Amino acid sequence: MRWLYLFYIVIASALGGLIFGFDSGVISGCEKVIQDQYQLTPFNHGLTVSIALIGTVIGAFGIGRPCDLLGRRRSLFLMALLFFISAAGCAFAPNWLTLVIMRFIGGLAIGGVSVVVPLYIVEIAPGHLRGRLVAINQLNIVCGILASYVSNYLVARAIDNQSVVWDWCTKLANFFVTTPMGADEIKWRLMLGAECLPIILFWALLFTIPESPRWLVRKNRKEEAKKVLEKIGDENCDKTLDEISNSLAMIQRQGQDNVRLFQKKYLWVIFLAWAVAMFNQLSGINAIIYYAPRVFEMCNLGTNSALLASVGLGTVNLIFTVLALFFIDWFGRRALLIFGALGTTAMHVLIAWQLYLPKEQINSTVCVIGLFGFLAFFAISQGAVIWVFISEIFPNAVRAKGQALGSFTHWFMAAVVSWAFPIVVNYAVWPAFAFFACMTALQFFFAAFLMPETKGGTIEQMEKELVTSSEGTK
Repeated sequence: MRWLYLFYIVIASALGGLIFGFDSGVISGCEKVIQDQYQLTPFNHGLTVSIALIGTVIGAFGIGRPCDLLGRRRSLFLMALLFFISAAGCAFAPNWLTLVIMRFIGGLAIGGVSVVVPLYIVEIAPGHLRGRLVAINQLNIVCGILASYVSNYLVARAIDNQSVVWDWCTKLANFFVTTPMGADEIKWRLMLGAECLPIILFWALLFTIPESPRWLVRKNRKEEAKKVLEKIGDENCDKTLDEISNSLAMIQRQGQDNVRLFQKKYLWVIFLAWAVAMFNQLSGINAIIYYAPRVFEMCNLGTNSALLASVGLGTVNLIFTVLALFFIDWFGRRALLIFGALGTTAMHVLIAWQLYLPKEQINSTVCVIGLFGFLAFFAISQGAVIWVFISEIFPNAVRAKGQALGSFTHWFMAAVVSWAFPIVVNYAVWPAFAFFACMTALQFFFAAFLMPETKGGTIEQMEKELVTSSEGTK
């Protein structure tokens, strides 16, 4: 039954990924209303959506050292606190500037959990299950995105129909403000505030999970690490402890090398992490996630139909992420990425072709097939592979810093794409999707000719293959 405890630990920690996904998707249902309420220019509109990603860049880049000092579990507690401040702050923001600041704080938390959650799972999972268990984090991310789409749709329906939710929200809003709020304003505030519910659950469950055994070994707390390994069912816990200790001892013998990521022997793994993270966002995934209802409206769907189609988009994302859990340790990381790059390229070409046509000639069915198809190919490949691959390739001594670098690259590109998207589509829509098609085509060549396979084996063995061997060839 110990595997059940391991599974519980992974699910509990990966709730950080669910909140990450919820926070990422929830803005899609209210970005247009916020733009109208505050009369935002395309530049400020893009900033409102992408400011969370700017915070994510900083959070991802800055979490490495605190994660090493505080531990993985306490770092997750810190992220839960930031998430709650952000969600509650957005719901009660008195003006646009406060809303932007609160979304920035939420971005700091997203960046942190994008590093810490997969790092924690990698360090606690046995080698033969590592890919699937880390992919549970991605599963939770897409569950969070789907939950945000469903939440947005239900809130919109409740407010539009002036149900009991409308009465309750009106009374609550009038208690906090002197100027009565309109339906649209109550709608977007409730959408953003709904995130508090999963945050409270995440915070409570963090009290029930252990610290990472590999972090405990680094802090000379081997007995605690051994107890954790025994609880999760590691039948060779003494051997695992020896491998971890030997890996860290080798680094310590090299003096201060263990505190520096940017050195010659790590250049290859740094390049691999940078490329995987960069291509992940240049595929256009967050442009579609953040602006899903608006993209569907560009495809000639009405507003309510666009919100409902967004729920369908999240459902497709979830279904194919579940499939990826079974395939990632079977076919491997590289094969999935090659397959996904081909599929996403084809779907982007299809969407770009439709949006190139005059508006009256656009076939909304074809566009929906293209968008759903893109999410399916992305979820079964890039979506599942990125956090697993980046977590695996860095050695023990710099794993937190390497994970932070990969997340920094990922979120920096996400911020650029999400900020630029409303500016670009203000002039023409199809060039954006043509650009995404070119990027996913380049990703195919990277995966086919440069990317190594990392499935199976321990992360200490991976270190020997990717770092030690590269030292001998460079």
